[in-house]
Amino acid sequence: MARPKKVDTSTGSFFEEDYLVRSLGRIAHDSEVALTELVANAWDAGASLVDITVPGIRGTGLVVQDDGHGMSAAQFKGRWMRLGYDRIKHQGVQVEFPPDRSTWRRKAYGRNGVGRHGLLCFADQYAVETWREGKGAGFEIGTQSSETPFRITKESSFLRQGSGTRLSVVVKRHLPDPDRIREILSARFLHDPQFVVRVNGQSVSLADQSGLIERMPLNIAGCREAEAFVVDSTRAAKSTIYQGIAFWVNGRLVGSPSWVVGSEAVIDGRARFAKRYSIVVKTDDGWTSEVEADWARFKAGSKTEALFEAVRQYAQEVLGKLSTNLVEESSEEALVRNREDFKGLSQLGRIEVASFARDLVTANPTVHPDTLSAAVQALINLEKSRGGAGLLEKLTKLDDSDIEGLDRLLSQWTVRDALSVLDEIDHRLAVVTAIEKLCGDPATDELHTLHPLVTQARWLFGPEFDSSEYASNVSLRTATEKIFDKRVSPRAFVNARQRPDIVVLADATCSVVGTESFDSTNANLMRIQDVLIIELKKGKSAIGREEMNQADGYVQDFLGSGALDGAPMFRAFVVGYEIAAKTSREKEIKEDGVLRGRVIATTYGQLTRTAHQRLFRLKERVPARYEDVSGADLSARVMQSASQANLVLVEAAATKEACVGNL
Repeated sequence: MARPKKVDTSTGSFFEEDYLVRSLGRIAHDSEVALTELVANAWDAGASLVDITVPGIRGTGLVVQDDGHGMSAAQFKGRWMRLGYDRIKHQGVQVEFPPDRSTWRRKAYGRNGVGRHGLLCFADQYAVETWREGKGAGFEIGTQSSETPFRITKESSFLRQGSGTRLSVVVKRHLPDPDRIREILSARFLHDPQFVVRVNGQSVSLADQSGLIERMPLNIAGCREAEAFVVDSTRAAKSTIYQGIAFWVNGRLVGSPSWVVGSEAVIDGRARFAKRYSIVVKTDDGWTSEVEADWARFKAGSKTEALFEAVRQYAQEVLGKLSTNLVEESSEEALVRNREDFKGLSQLGRIEVASFARDLVTANPTVHPDTLSAAVQALINLEKSRGGAGLLEKLTKLDDSDIEGLDRLLSQWTVRDALSVLDEIDHRLAVVTAIEKLCGDPATDELHTLHPLVTQARWLFGPEFDSSEYASNVSLRTATEKIFDKRVSPRAFVNARQRPDIVVLADATCSVVGTESFDSTNANLMRIQDVLIIELKKGKSAIGREEMNQADGYVQDFLGSGALDGAPMFRAFVVGYEIAAKTSREKEIKEDGVLRGRVIATTYGQLTRTAHQRLFRLKERVPARYEDVSGADLSARVMQSASQANLVLVEAAATKEACVGNL
């Protein structure tokens, strides 16, 4: 007995002898999948005919031969022998055809270069013969090597006209059933009459398909008759990539199968029905004149539109007849995807959710599985809420003091009023906590998180600024653009148009808003009454005299701009991480002895400490609130969602308006 070759493992990696077989997955263990992949390879090689010879017993030869473009010896070694060959990268999406079929068009199946090794399902070595341009090359491929996953064990050359590839193997395992393989391959490659697959010399015609559901003549007004075939593609071992409606004219495929007929989508291609069933429409040579020269599509015209309309109507009829078969499995799948929550419902709740799922699929047979699952999940949540399951679960976890407090709360407040107050307090606590967590974090994206957060929460600067009347009007915006000599950058914020009050500077962000009132001394015209400027400094820089003087200059520039209506009072806050020593914290701006504005320096820490005092030091009473939530998450929550209080106020206003309208 020969000793196995010793492998040098000191300088690199090596392989188990069955490495490739184990890495192929089902291809190496399922003969149906293996042969499907090999036929797909022939499709990618531009073949019009694939002949498969399946032996009756083990120990004899299985052959897969096609009439595709074949390969030269160099191409074989560069493509076949490359592990994980990327077909798209090296050959593109379109299939190469032999010269006599150069006008044909076809998209390739192959992507990752593993299907070509399908014969390893039957033995550890196989043979390849491939030829083109009058020259052929033969190779024997083996996997019994520790140095490489597979290798050429023998090579030869020969002369042969035409082109093609022949694969052969002596079957040692997984002997396939020829009838089963014939049925599967005929369904798998059903849609293209330019591609014939024969097993032991026989193929299955469209009319003889075991997956054929219906065969129906289509009467088209003023045109030659067509014939439609409906096929259940689940009869194949692997669903086809060609799903939809395929048009055959005189035995040739027009374009590519699709659920879009003309310019109209008949069915959502993602729906279960669309993935399971296919429709083939056959016409005779009388329709050839209605097809474009490259067979990529039908010509526009009344006949084509009549054909399309007849096919669309027929597809809808088929959908109506066959969709009932999908109701149970579609609804069952949605329930399985939500099984944990579904099991938590009462028996009556489970019955109602299951009935809802069936009714939804019945009414919308093409509903996408994800949409159906989301709808079922939403109903489960409603059932839990309606049944009080979530509330009861929370009540069982309350201690005696919490239960007593809840009883006192409900005896003095309605749930709606309590929610309105608590949500507004919670919103403000979240703002303050987010600022505390973000202002000291060097990784904070200040421009997009901290600055919009602070400029939105004007109540931080005093109760007098906590008013929705503060806004950015046209004259104030004009003055701002004039003074800062630039418009708001459209790239500075995602919602720049929604925040016209924000101006992005080189070292800071400014928010400029104001209030308006009627001027009784000037024909009751509107004028600006108060202006609030919030300047947030970037980075860890301290606020010094220069920064205070700069803010002072902004206010004086506004006063002298001539762009504002009225003589408003200005309040400018300069906010940073710290205030430099010997820097005045407040400056007054006067004109002719009249106070016109104040500039105030403050820190983020001072803002949050003041805010906690205004919130009755609630943070000390509920210290765990938002303890484990990051500043970025809190900021996103505050900026993107309105508080319950705001929603209640809006709803109340709408109700009031409706009542007034009815009067």
